[in-house]
Amino acid sequence: MKNDNIKLLDCTLRDGGYINDWDWGYDVARGIVQYLVQSGTDVIEVGFLRDVEGYNPNITVCRRIEELNKLLPEKCDTCMFSAMAMRSNYHIENLSEYTGAGIELIRVTAHEYDINEGLEFARQVKEKGYKVSVNPINIMGYSDGQILNIVEQINEICPYQFSVVDTFGSMKQSDLERIVNLIDHNLSENIRLGLHLHENMSLGCLLAQKFSAMQLNHDVTIDGSLMGMGRNPGNLPIELIADYLNENNAARYDINYMLDAIDDYISPIKGETLWGYTTAYFLSARFNLHRNYAEYYLNQGNLTSRDINQIFERYDRKKAAVFDQKYADEMYEEHLSRVISDEEDRRLLAEQLTDKDIVLLAPGNTINKFEEDIKKYIENEDSVVISVNFIPSGYPVDYAFFSNNRRWEKYSGDIHGKVIATSNIERKNVDYCINYNSLKRYLGKDNNGLLMLLNLLHELNIYHVTIAGADGYGTMENSYYSQGMRSYLKRDEDYNREVAIIIRKIGVDVRYITPSEYEKHFAITDEW
Repeated sequence: MKNDNIKLLDCTLRDGGYINDWDWGYDVARGIVQYLVQSGTDVIEVGFLRDVEGYNPNITVCRRIEELNKLLPEKCDTCMFSAMAMRSNYHIENLSEYTGAGIELIRVTAHEYDINEGLEFARQVKEKGYKVSVNPINIMGYSDGQILNIVEQINEICPYQFSVVDTFGSMKQSDLERIVNLIDHNLSENIRLGLHLHENMSLGCLLAQKFSAMQLNHDVTIDGSLMGMGRNPGNLPIELIADYLNENNAARYDINYMLDAIDDYISPIKGETLWGYTTAYFLSARFNLHRNYAEYYLNQGNLTSRDINQIFERYDRKKAAVFDQKYADEMYEEHLSRVISDEEDRRLLAEQLTDKDIVLLAPGNTINKFEEDIKKYIENEDSVVISVNFIPSGYPVDYAFFSNNRRWEKYSGDIHGKVIATSNIERKNVDYCINYNSLKRYLGKDNNGLLMLLNLLHELNIYHVTIAGADGYGTMENSYYSQGMRSYLKRDEDYNREVAIIIRKIGVDVRYITPSEYEKHFAITDEW
């Protein structure tokens, strides 16, 4: 039972760098290495080899292996050091011959479409004297026949290690058993078998424990990172599997040093930038899709998990492994543009809103600060109040406009007035339904609910409105009516300016009764 010899590989400085753009700071990176050495970690991966310009000692992405070697302790006989290189963004000419010191292991990764070139690259790395690990991206995307074909070529190269990489976090226990056993029975016995997991379905520790207990013909390596740090949703937390191996495999990892590294260096980053389980990444794993699809739809800011699930259900499998933004856009627009007949609803709205003083309530924090002034205006002018993608407590709301499914799910149970919703919203309890795409004039890919509502009012021949709570983005520490309304969207002053321009183009005369960045840009821009 060769898998009594289990090694742990820490990839915090490499894989965790997706969170901070690999800008650790030289002293921090060396500190992490030192803690991992003291913990007894078997292999420490210190960064990427890439064809970057220049050398920045604070960043763990380098062109020369000698630059990454500066992060290593002067003497260390207890562990091995590694780096990763992707065939498509690193030229073999930039890798110097192995001198017998420093980084000893190069992990080579490649996509399915260039796996043959990746294997040739691995052969060239080995010829330079390094130990080599071959890590094909997304093993779940290969058929059994394709895996066997790769294993046959691996046996010819005879690298130090071959790794099973669950890139999209879609592996379940049955998949692990099938793929690992297939490789184990066909891989040359002198080649180590590695495992790299992602936490899309929070199965990393379970699968790693299962892997460590399998009766295999190979020595094995399990990858992890401190606190699971890595590109969302993260990796297997190395401190958890180390503790498990201590209890169940008589390992001798000192997790106190891992915990020290987390407290000193990783937890402060976790406080600023999140990684970990989210339903969107679970769904991308469920359909074995590139994680960028999940990130892309999260960043739209208006999709529920149910929306993302329904979009992914219709995906062409040929688009799964490599992110295609054009295709993602097409599927997004197809999902939103459920064409309906809205002529009657438009006619009824026009009858009810024409010649009324209309106040639009947007979800900015100023409707809390200026509540008394806003209510006084509404009462004095006998205004019709339309809220935009939320329901403010304490305000008289005659109509609630919703174009954002996430907001609709949050507030749909709190509505006492009538509901105007775009066609991407579930029609239950909706009084007036308007085609989503018909309100996208001037918006492009944007889904700003206020702008969509202004487009609707203009099409209903309503040309004057008063707005409260349209504060703009990035202007104050607490810029939302409610903290629970924060989204994945990141917008700034440039976006505020774009909104001001679009408001002017729409052609509805807007009066602001609370401070607004849109009003400021509206006043100073000369690009009309």
